[in-house]
Amino acid sequence: MDRSRLIRYVGLCGSVLLSLSAFLGGALPSSPLRTNPVNIWRAEHGPVVVLAWLAGTALMAWAWWSLRDRVPSARWALVTAGLWVLPLLVAPPMASRDVYAYACQGASYAAGISPYEHGVSTLPCPWLDTISYIWRDTPAPYGPLFVVLAGAVVKATGSLTASIVAFRALAVAGVALTAWALPALARRCGVPVGRALWLALASPLVGVHLVAGAHNDALMVGLLVAGLAVVAARPGRPGPLLAGGVLLGLAVSIKVTGLVVVPFAALAAMTGPYRIRTLVRDGGWVVGGAVATVAGVTVAAGLDFGWIGGLSTGGAAVAWTSPPTAVGQTAEYVARLFGAHVNALPVARALGVVVLAGLLLWLWWRARTRDPLRHAGLALAATVAMSPVVHPWYWIWPLTVLAATARRGVWYVVVALVGAFLILPDGTGLARWTKMPGAPLMTLLLIWAAVRLVRSARAAREPARAAEGAD
Repeated sequence: MDRSRLIRYVGLCGSVLLSLSAFLGGALPSSPLRTNPVNIWRAEHGPVVVLAWLAGTALMAWAWWSLRDRVPSARWALVTAGLWVLPLLVAPPMASRDVYAYACQGASYAAGISPYEHGVSTLPCPWLDTISYIWRDTPAPYGPLFVVLAGAVVKATGSLTASIVAFRALAVAGVALTAWALPALARRCGVPVGRALWLALASPLVGVHLVAGAHNDALMVGLLVAGLAVVAARPGRPGPLLAGGVLLGLAVSIKVTGLVVVPFAALAAMTGPYRIRTLVRDGGWVVGGAVATVAGVTVAAGLDFGWIGGLSTGGAAVAWTSPPTAVGQTAEYVARLFGAHVNALPVARALGVVVLAGLLLWLWWRARTRDPLRHAGLALAATVAMSPVVHPWYWIWPLTVLAATARRGVWYVVVALVGAFLILPDGTGLARWTKMPGAPLMTLLLIWAAVRLVRSARAAREPARAAEGAD
């Protein structure tokens, strides 16, 4: 047996073990809403659940990492990624209870209640007991297109189990759209198609969180990649650029974070060097298509823009996986050593938003004379890193775009590998139970990364200064 075939079946074994952990201790409707790692271990089948999850994740992660630069072919990557998904496709929901929130928000919308104005307890949702407490009385943070889809799913199925199957089908459709559009984007950026497909689709995060977890991020990412591929394939041509903008607008109508990509897509739409006139002429089709689509979907759904305000509801979760949150936690720990009690978390998170705004402007400015598609991936990475709450599946956003646009560098692969080990099958986040030493270690990592960036920037300027001196 050659090495690539061995790796294929090692990853498949990992997927089967993860599916087993989902059947024995996944995010089932009847499972407890609040647990901790100790209680999970002590529960019935607890050791089997934890060990199967740990071994399965390790096997899939090792297999994915092993072939990051040596994928036999694009077809091989697609077949292997599809094979790994099959066991998780038939598994119960795992690693998150968000799919139950989708169902209840869809039930509210189907009953004529705006999920942007009322929590799902207003109806009340018939499956209210399955939802995490944070989502029961808070507005939905998802875009109008997904609310409409959720309402249609619940209205058509009428049951929780059938709704879960439908939401998973939507997630698989998003993954399939990514698989279809990614090769065109990779070719445009000079990235081997097999490598791009492998990095984007074979990650443990995709199988566990997009397929088994049925997250709507799958649809958003698929539409983002399709929109970027269309724009990249036909720069300077109004029709394709408008179509690309519509696809990006649909992505934003699923989750608003897709909006980050639109300004970079406008740069990618230009033909020739950067000029304001060219940007308006070519990029205007992309931006106009995206804005018109979001507005049109919102009006057609009979909703408003209350979903933007709903984004703040997730901030109740406190975990060191968010660098700004980790900095705030660390500041509070240090203050306690000196007998002081400070509430540094809101300040750190606010500073994170300010830093993010600066990073996005800087990345866009750099992208004028560099590859805007790669910078779109970096902008998504910055958005995730500076968010007040970071769930592991958020890293799929930049991972997918960078897989097709970055010719070198695998730092985003390492981040995805770490994230794969942070959530247990029932949705319990390990970051919540490891605030110490997690927050200080994340803070030190952030400081190290900032120092590296500053040194790299200085090193890049030195040749230019030397050339100026020689002149």
